[in-house]
Amino acid sequence: MVSVVHALPDSGVDEQVRARLLAGLDEPASERVAHAWHWAHELYGERRLGTGEPCLPHAIGMALQLAALDLDGDSRIAALLFAAHDHLPAAREALTDEYGSHVAALVDGLHRLKGLHPLMRAAAQRGESVRAQAEVLRKMLLAMANDIRVVLLRLASRTQTLRWFTDHDVEERRELARESLEIYAPLANRLGVWQFKWELEDLSFRFLEPETYRRIAHMLDEKRVERESFIAQAIARLKEELAKAQIEGEVYGRPKHIYSIWNKMRAKNLDFNEVYDVRALRVIVPTVRDCYTALGLVHALWQPIHGEFDDYISHPKGNYYRSLHTAVLADDGRALEVQIRTPEMHHHAELGVAAHWRYKEAGAPVRAESDYDEKIAWLRQLLSWRDEITDSAAWVEQFKRAALDETIYVLTPQGQVIDLPRGATPVDFAYRLHTDLGHRCRGARVDGQLVPLNTPLDNGQCVEILAAKSGGPSRDWLNPGYLVSSRARLKVKNWFTAQQEQAMLTQGRAWVMRELQRDGATQANVEELAHRLGFKNSEALFLAAARGEVGSRAVQVALFGVIETSTEPEIQTHHPKTGGEAQVLVVGVDRLLTQLGRCCKPAPPDAIAGFVTRGKGVSVHRVKCANFRNMAARNPERVIEAQWGGGSDKQLYAVDIAIEASDRQGLLRDISDVLSREKINVTAVRTQSRGGDAIMGFTLELSGLPQLQKVLTAIREVPGVRRAMRR
Repeated sequence: MVSVVHALPDSGVDEQVRARLLAGLDEPASERVAHAWHWAHELYGERRLGTGEPCLPHAIGMALQLAALDLDGDSRIAALLFAAHDHLPAAREALTDEYGSHVAALVDGLHRLKGLHPLMRAAAQRGESVRAQAEVLRKMLLAMANDIRVVLLRLASRTQTLRWFTDHDVEERRELARESLEIYAPLANRLGVWQFKWELEDLSFRFLEPETYRRIAHMLDEKRVERESFIAQAIARLKEELAKAQIEGEVYGRPKHIYSIWNKMRAKNLDFNEVYDVRALRVIVPTVRDCYTALGLVHALWQPIHGEFDDYISHPKGNYYRSLHTAVLADDGRALEVQIRTPEMHHHAELGVAAHWRYKEAGAPVRAESDYDEKIAWLRQLLSWRDEITDSAAWVEQFKRAALDETIYVLTPQGQVIDLPRGATPVDFAYRLHTDLGHRCRGARVDGQLVPLNTPLDNGQCVEILAAKSGGPSRDWLNPGYLVSSRARLKVKNWFTAQQEQAMLTQGRAWVMRELQRDGATQANVEELAHRLGFKNSEALFLAAARGEVGSRAVQVALFGVIETSTEPEIQTHHPKTGGEAQVLVVGVDRLLTQLGRCCKPAPPDAIAGFVTRGKGVSVHRVKCANFRNMAARNPERVIEAQWGGGSDKQLYAVDIAIEASDRQGLLRDISDVLSREKINVTAVRTQSRGGDAIMGFTLELSGLPQLQKVLTAIREVPGVRRAMRR
């Protein structure tokens, strides 16, 4: 390795930098990195980036940062050749020939992420009002990187840019700082790469709020000598106590970051002297048992501050972080924060597994609940596992398996980022933007090219929808290949359901108008007629008429309330569908026609009564039937007594039931299976889906209410069913 180190050109890079660049690499990897350095030196020369920063120092800075993370040789080579696509024809082919497909893929992925820069800049400029959009951009950045090392390369590049800005006040410094604070620092936090996180935050804050930054830095520096003296004494005292307890521990002062201090001062409305961790210690001890012993020693040395102790070892955070946190009052009366953990916990935290995606970004820890969060948790674990994987090829394969392939992120022509499920089509995209746009979608352009509507979209593509001025979806969209999103499919189904209902309204309205014309009542108030017939409004009447639930005689009774009857009453029987012995006994004339009311569908042992109609004999209703009560109130003289006879158990009656459930695939099949097991004949089915809910109606043939109760109980046990009742 020594010969390789000295093979690096003497371009202002001292021996210490050279050693850091190749640290931890074996001889073959070191030779490849050295070769990449030579190539980068020749490739970049005096060329500069768009910010004015020289390319070569930027590449060195990126590579050194990745070396500090102990990333592999391929990552360091990709950092050195980060701008190859800008200065080298057929860059991917050249990189593949020289360094292999892995390096070429890393550089290519980094080049693709540069295309997101205008979008990120726009989101960062818009600030708080588009925080959700910035969130999607961070996810999009991850999704577009098939290898998580590409994201680390991007973070290293941005950190290096901000470092260069400390000595160069260029025009776009504030703009890039805001983007870094809104997009990249939270991303580094979520991946748990603290080396990037704190530096991105502090440098961005320095450029965005220079006065506040200088004020806090001055306060830190003003007390620096005093603070360093206190920390040194505290370290010595605690080390002495650990030695007495025969614990081999490492104690050191924890560095303070200006942005973190300012955030705490702002969030908790604290004075600088009230921020507990301005003076802070970190204690690393061998075992968990030693952690609690060290905690006891700390509390014995200094007085604990009430409410400032957190045991994240016994109760880890939802982001897998484990440590003991306590704050104590030192001898001078000011606060001192102490963190205590094992080396494994420290490694876990510093390399990323402890930093949950949302921890402290919204002000409070949040547990990982989504599949996406679990995927990121696994990516963070990969960062900590890299030291355990001796075969670098296996490590690369682990990263490939961790690709964020459940969601894609595409763009509108205005630059808004839209997240969609993998495999989504332009039709999914249109419905994701707006339901009406989805209904009117007739074509699509992807990256400026016309494509079929069933074309799967990919990350980073710009999609433009071509829409008609009016119209609705195609039934073809419900076929496989057009819609991946369940929400979009539901919107298409709802549109056709609404169209069917509209057709039924038209059909029912035409029928009612014909009946009114035939009865010479064209001037009748239809709303009033609907109320007389027991319906909520005219639309409900029209739908019932279209379904055949309202007859001509019912309309006549509601309009005129009179009917001609004859002679003296006798017992008349009604035979249900299966025939057999008399089942309904009513008071009427001999041979008087009787029928069960279709509005309430009575069945034994319902309390029933009869109503004499015009031309259709006696209509038998449940006593509680709203339609019957309305008719009886207007014409009490038409009401006659009725009761159930002692008919055969084989006689069947039509009964309506209503079911409310959460809509899902297979719901109708499961309910039908229940009815089939109970040997129930179904004569009508009506279903409707709205907003993820299913409203279902069935007309069943039953022997009576006991059988009905048994069927309803069985249906209520079907998964997703919330209510099942008789209508």
